[in-house]
Amino acid sequence: MRTLTCMIVDDEPLAVKMIENFVARTEGLSLIASFNDPVRALEALDTLAVDLLFLDIQMPDLDGLNLSRQVPPQTKIIFTTAFKQYAYDSYEVNALDFLLKPIRYQKFLAAIEKARQWFDRESAAPSPSNSMFIRVDAMLRQIDFSRILYVSGLKDYVNIYIEGEKRPIVTHLTMKSVEEMLPPDRFMRVHRSYIIALDKIRAVDRNNCVYIGDEVIRVTDAYREAFSAFLERNMPK
Repeated sequence: MRTLTCMIVDDEPLAVKMIENFVARTEGLSLIASFNDPVRALEALDTLAVDLLFLDIQMPDLDGLNLSRQVPPQTKIIFTTAFKQYAYDSYEVNALDFLLKPIRYQKFLAAIEKARQWFDRESAAPSPSNSMFIRVDAMLRQIDFSRILYVSGLKDYVNIYIEGEKRPIVTHLTMKSVEEMLPPDRFMRVHRSYIIALDKIRAVDRNNCVYIGDEVIRVTDAYREAFSAFLERNMPK
């Protein structure tokens, strides 16, 4: 198992100490630096090879959201904050996960599992363009894109529904990370909690509800324009 290098950035010393303890308790993690000053942390990121950055959002001088936009792409971010309203913003900047203070160790472990999955995929041999690898329990499973019906998200889990299988594949991933793994010409997000396979759509009703597999999925306002454009491109002229 690869050891993931970690950095902690938080202006609260007690919060830093708590995450340092979690890192020390968790196999396969190595802490290389902790900072209370976000500006100094950003300078250090130019020279240190950091896999995981535990980053507070509300900090003086440089807040976590702005700092995250300057982090090297190979460093994955796990936001830590006492304010739940920042959760949506954290996914907008493509954070790997979001931990709400006071952080429970079980939630911390779930975030680390997501990180392991991301780094497993990066280090694996290039997978065929028609499939992806997903960690299921202790192994990686290869899934053909052609068999996926749709993906749904619920809290810390993602369910991947496969043609011919009664139960979904359940894994610790964000909807954002799955969306990035799927080819955009074959899959589309139509709801905050749903990604659908475009070639598996059976019907679309007048209320913008998509019939796919045994599920009826409503296209929400945020995604309606893109979905309508897809339908128009694929309708007879």
